Amino acid sequence: MRTSATRLFVPEHADRAARRAARRALAEARSQARSLPQRPKRSDTDSDSEAMRPLYPASGRPGPASARGGKVKLPAHRMTTAVAGCAYPFLAEGGLGPSGIFVGRDVHAEAAFCFDPFELYGRLDGYTNPNMLLAGIIGTGKSALAKSLSLRAIAHGYKIYVPCDPKGEWSVVAEALGGKTIALGPGLPGRLNPLDAPPQPAGSDPEDWQAEVRKRRLLLLASLARTVLGRDLHPMEHTALDVSLDAVVRRATAEGRPPLIGDVAQLLGIPADLDAVAGDTAGRLGAAAEDLAHALRRLVSGDLAGMFDAPSTVDFDASTPMLSIDLSRLGSSGDDTGLTLAMTCASTWMEAALADPAGGRRWVVYDEAWRVLRHLPLLERMQSQWKLSRGLGIANMLVIHRLSDLLSAGDAGSRGRAIAEGLLSDCSTRIVYRQESDQLAATANLLGLTGVEAQAVSRLPRGRGLWHIASRSFVVQHLIHRTELRLFDTDSRMHTKQLISTDSGTYRRSPASAAALPAPPAGPGQPLSGANGVAA
Repeated sequence: MRTSATRLFVPEHADRAARRAARRALAEARSQARSLPQRPKRSDTDSDSEAMRPLYPASGRPGPASARGGKVKLPAHRMTTAVAGCAYPFLAEGGLGPSGIFVGRDVHAEAAFCFDPFELYGRLDGYTNPNMLLAGIIGTGKSALAKSLSLRAIAHGYKIYVPCDPKGEWSVVAEALGGKTIALGPGLPGRLNPLDAPPQPAGSDPEDWQAEVRKRRLLLLASLARTVLGRDLHPMEHTALDVSLDAVVRRATAEGRPPLIGDVAQLLGIPADLDAVAGDTAGRLGAAAEDLAHALRRLVSGDLAGMFDAPSTVDFDASTPMLSIDLSRLGSSGDDTGLTLAMTCASTWMEAALADPAGGRRWVVYDEAWRVLRHLPLLERMQSQWKLSRGLGIANMLVIHRLSDLLSAGDAGSRGRAIAEGLLSDCSTRIVYRQESDQLAATANLLGLTGVEAQAVSRLPRGRGLWHIASRSFVVQHLIHRTELRLFDTDSRMHTKQLISTDSGTYRRSPASAAALPAPPAGPGQPLSGANGVAA
């Protein structure tokens, strides 16, 4: 070790003599330090050389104990998100990976965002089912997102089914993709028989399959009766449905035709024949079935006559890329019982055809589902579809306006409310577009959003949504192509001219003359916001 002398510091207010004395003392100390003999350097043979050596060479510790490629176990350190954001300010969410359907741009990560419920299942922790919930107020672009996901899913080999389209918006999309649309309504030739038996899956036992078909038919008839009557069925009414359905099926099988709802309603309307079939000599069953007969009569002779009381005029084509059932002709008056009955029959017919597990991976879209949530029989049918989604290879998408629509299913503690909240719990993907300020509390409570997420939901612009997937959250800007823009525009009647923006320029066209004008040059996808947005 080299001996050295440190310069002395003299107080600022010292006199001249004191400063000279300090300088002389410093000079003498330096002279003495230079005259002292230097201590020899330590050699490797010194006794304490082992303790003074470095723990490992400059190149790093050798072997598995090094920090290069080994497993370093450090004690856990807990911090708040505020501290983590300051300590690691340049980290961003890595996204879900490149596999799946391109949706748009991850706003925070500034990267492409891809999504596929079937790809995520089994790969993402906490992702337990492929079902989705999509909520957004009118005009935020939720319908455009639902249609865009469906269109792009077809390019990935999936098939899309819309069991009930109350507004007729999916017909244009289905036709553009080479799919089919079944339009039902007064004066239309389309007919669907909800009592049709679906094809028997390969390898299933015939007796077990017949029992399953019978159970589905009974559930349908009970749902229709409960919807019209507005109450639960009595025990004898359930018995009357059992007896009449079995008798109608035997008669139709003998005649070589499918059973019809009109046959069941006719048998229920003749008490003597029902008692004779049931072997009830007291005549109590026929009298108990009077309300059932009048409830089902609406499907035969009421405002829904001719749509569901005849053999089906179309067959379920499993090879078509998209199939939708258009119910827009049934109107949207305040009393939508007729539309509800039609939705029940139409969804039953399609769901029966989708019951084959070997049918591949499919998406089923329930658009305008706020209508469904108000009716317990339809909720129970949807609950069954949600529970069987993994076994059938089906991703269900529930499209609503606001999260409070789930609360309209019934009072707190009621069966309807419990089923509606159960549907939400069985959706591992929740997509929330902008919500009104008075809906933020219910939205945050039902989805378990943080304060930051709830605040973001209230300020989301058009086409941008909060994606809550399992335990991860993303803010995604939906990017839409000009061709999709023309197909998905549900707001065309609210304006006479339409702006279509691409990287090549902005084009103004009138919807009435859009077909006569040349199409703008192709450009990349555009964000669903501003003048080129699509209203939901």
